[in-house]
Amino acid sequence: MSPKPEAPLYQTIYAVLREHLVREAFPAGLVLGEANVARAFKASRIPAAAALKRLNEEGLIGGFAGRGFIARGGEASPKPLRLELSEAGLVLPAALEADASPRNIGLRIYPEVEHAVAASLAYGRFMLNESALAEHYGVSRTIAHEVLTRLARTGIIVQEANQRWYAGPLTAESIREHYEMRWILEPVALRQAFPKFTAAELTARRDRVVRAQGGERGIMELEGIEQDLHIDTVARCNNRQLLQAVQRSQLLLIATHATFRSHRTGNEISTMLEEHRSIYDLLLDGDLDSACRMLETHLHRSMHPNIEMVDRLGPMPEAARLPYLTPVERGA
Repeated sequence: MSPKPEAPLYQTIYAVLREHLVREAFPAGLVLGEANVARAFKASRIPAAAALKRLNEEGLIGGFAGRGFIARGGEASPKPLRLELSEAGLVLPAALEADASPRNIGLRIYPEVEHAVAASLAYGRFMLNESALAEHYGVSRTIAHEVLTRLARTGIIVQEANQRWYAGPLTAESIREHYEMRWILEPVALRQAFPKFTAAELTARRDRVVRAQGGERGIMELEGIEQDLHIDTVARCNNRQLLQAVQRSQLLLIATHATFRSHRTGNEISTMLEEHRSIYDLLLDGDLDSACRMLETHLHRSMHPNIEMVDRLGPMPEAARLPYLTPVERGA
């Protein structure tokens, strides 16, 4: 796993589309659907759908009688216009254009596959189908194999004697083990990382928590807050071996937040936010020892609600199923 996690693809899609919509670069009535957005960005429909949902919530696109959304382009009720986004004026940033090589496409889809597989593990054990993964993303079997090999290096999946790839399950015992690793190692990483932060950077992270306490509690906002503290902040520690050990235990647990979103209580979210805010307040006061103790306490407390949520999950929702993940019956 790379030392610095890559930004989720939906954030990139959202940012590029938002910039085009704000300056009305698309013609009025342009239909924006999961399929044409995914094609334009050489992605799957999952990040495309997440980006469109956020744009719709912000009022930059609107629904219509057909499937998907439309760009209003300054008009109240424009006539739907179906075009490929490249024909409609989409200009991708140079960095995305440079990512068009097969190798870079594999690197681009990896974070999404990693997150999707990790988030599914609380539902049981799965077999990963290499051909289905390649078809889902429109890539070669070689790229799909490289993605799965990289996943295996993180410990999320294993290749067993039958040469098939398997993932899961995430059990109460494995959750305890991962949390124990985190409360031992994350405070050490935070202590090393702290001197590399400016007060402005820490304040920006704290302000994001405060906004969530005020009501901005969408799943993307909550995942961003978790990433701010537990991933991006500790990622500035000096010891790369320490960081990689932390990241291995973080990945499965932070990815489950999307899985658990309908099972997290308002009280649990409020407590989490208050603890994050307290850590930033202590760091801004220069009280590193207390901040590290608070981080350890926060991780100890967080373990039990997550174990309880595994018991409450039930079967995987149909909407969360992916064509390259096949549930494996117990004992199989």
